[in-house]
Amino acid sequence: MAKAMLNDVTMCIGCRACQIACKQWHDLPAVKTHNLGTFENPPDLSADTWTRIHFREFDDNGTLKWLFSKHQCLHCTEASCVDVCPSGALKRDPHFGFVTYNENRCTGCGYCVEFCPFKIPRMDEHVSKLLGTGKMGGKCDFCCDRVSNGLEPACAKVCPTGAIKFGERDALVMEGRERVAALKATHPDANLYGEYELGGLHMLYVLDRKPAVYDFPENPQKPAAATSLPIEKWTGIGLGLLAGAGILTASVVARARMIQEEKENGTE
Repeated sequence: MAKAMLNDVTMCIGCRACQIACKQWHDLPAVKTHNLGTFENPPDLSADTWTRIHFREFDDNGTLKWLFSKHQCLHCTEASCVDVCPSGALKRDPHFGFVTYNENRCTGCGYCVEFCPFKIPRMDEHVSKLLGTGKMGGKCDFCCDRVSNGLEPACAKVCPTGAIKFGERDALVMEGRERVAALKATHPDANLYGEYELGGLHMLYVLDRKPAVYDFPENPQKPAAATSLPIEKWTGIGLGLLAGAGILTASVVARARMIQEEKENGTE
């Protein structure tokens, strides 16, 4: 049964326990930052920061309010990153629904960064894409190792207010609808974000305001180029043409061919 997390922004207090838990579970290093005039830290997602609480100062009829929201990979059912990945480094789990990333398969093409409607993937800034050694730096993997063993994701485990809830997606959709219905009395723009977007997200949000207020696209679309070629053609014809044009290095092509042969021989 497909899993999901329900993120209720009205219950988030901006404590960032989820950020710390994510780094601890995945053994991610701290990011050295400096004061940018905001309480946000670090300032953005990166190869070493997969989950981040976004702080906003919101003017509500002359009253300043803090709005908090948790940002990470949204684990789309129709994931553009999976469709455009030429090496199979990004895959969608057919049972649980989350999108996983295998760094060892990454060719550093950067297509996932360019085609994600939510601008989530980041290239690792410590390596050179120009020299063919670049990698997508990593992203939220839904704590797939924990979930596959019957545990909840680390961020949901530590949330002190229950703003992050993990469970069966169908059940969380129903709960999200109920929470939104209750909010409508005081927040007419309240909505459940992720129920239908891109085939259904596995990171659902109860929002008390329009998605744009929380920097979510109102109607995210999969770029047309993401579906122009099936993944099998990317790994075969597509990579050969790109390499011939000098866009990818010979080592990238060799790796892609090796992976394709593994798929064909059933040794993947």
